[in-house]
Amino acid sequence: MKTLKEIIGPLTFWKTVMFILIGLMIYSGIYRFYYGLGAATNLSDTFPWGIWIGFDLLSGVALAAGGFMLVTIVYIFNLKKFRPIIRPAILTAFLGYILAVTGLIFDLGRPDRIWHPIIMWNPRSVMFEVAWCVILYNTVLFLEFIPAVFEKFRLKRPLQIIKSITIPLVILGVILSTLHQSSLGSLYLIVPHLLHELWYTPLLPVMFFISAAAVGLAMVTFESFLSKRAFNKHLKMDILVPMARVLAVILLIYGLLKVYDLVARGAFASAFTFSMESSLFQAEMIIGVLIPIVLLFIRKFRTSEKSLFWISFMVVIGVIINRMNVTVTGIQAGIATETYFPSWMEISITMGLVATGFGVFGLVVKYFPIFEHHGEPKPLLETHQEQERDQFSDGTIRITS
Repeated sequence: MKTLKEIIGPLTFWKTVMFILIGLMIYSGIYRFYYGLGAATNLSDTFPWGIWIGFDLLSGVALAAGGFMLVTIVYIFNLKKFRPIIRPAILTAFLGYILAVTGLIFDLGRPDRIWHPIIMWNPRSVMFEVAWCVILYNTVLFLEFIPAVFEKFRLKRPLQIIKSITIPLVILGVILSTLHQSSLGSLYLIVPHLLHELWYTPLLPVMFFISAAAVGLAMVTFESFLSKRAFNKHLKMDILVPMARVLAVILLIYGLLKVYDLVARGAFASAFTFSMESSLFQAEMIIGVLIPIVLLFIRKFRTSEKSLFWISFMVVIGVIINRMNVTVTGIQAGIATETYFPSWMEISITMGLVATGFGVFGLVVKYFPIFEHHGEPKPLLETHQEQERDQFSDGTIRITS
């Protein structure tokens, strides 16, 4: 039985920072639940949604989109090359959704009622649809991740049971992800009088979905390089380079659609008014879209390990700026009577959640077969008889057909 010190490993500078952030989060969380939202945050009835929605929920769910992207590529399109990316992507997605729900619990005025959508149905509400999709998708992600646990402890029978429902899980996961990634954008379609014209568009659900698809791939690459530095466990360049090509195409589609939408709505000039809104809009487009597109279409940068890391990082930052712009910047422009900036407790809880995510990711990668799983994917219509022939080999699954 390993001690806590053996599990955590040597105390480095970044681990110290992580523990400090988690400690501040715990303190702020206790304070928030004891004294209420009004005492712990700068939120108000006029500005009820802040960093916990814009960053923790909207950005967190977007960053977790790599899970449904990769299972779609491997199982639906049967591109076997990307098989090794599935588990890192699913782990990222699973942690991202858990942390997003945790952030939502902090944000809710009555978190004890978070279970209400389960029995109090309102099918006409976008929030109702999002709630159910997130609940179901968390269940799907858990079932998609659990084979790594079964392999670790060599639990053959449970693993075979999960394998037998892999394809239904994949299809359900893709449907649920598509629904709620776009529906999070639909939440803001009801405030055309508040949201700034740079971000308010009937295409907002489509924009949210496409940008989530891009940042999901970027996040998998980003975490792969962090895992290499910390544990020497990572994805090979022969996998990351083709994925970078896909990322370049998705970003190009998103950028062109964004420009077309602004021109079609007559809002293109608003991007160059030298206001705070236009500056932050330019930041999200230049950092998260324009520069990555240019670099990814240049072979020298697309095939460089260091360049891919920074390109992925820029895409992640760009999508975070976009979600914060929609949630805070764009709404603040329509509320002339009040401005919003998060309190230190709001920031500490957000940073603590991020630190927790990185810490848990590191521990899981260290002790479970996440990057080591390189088995070939089965065809979409794999039979039960083929699944029964799966055998264990050196503690991992050897897939035969």
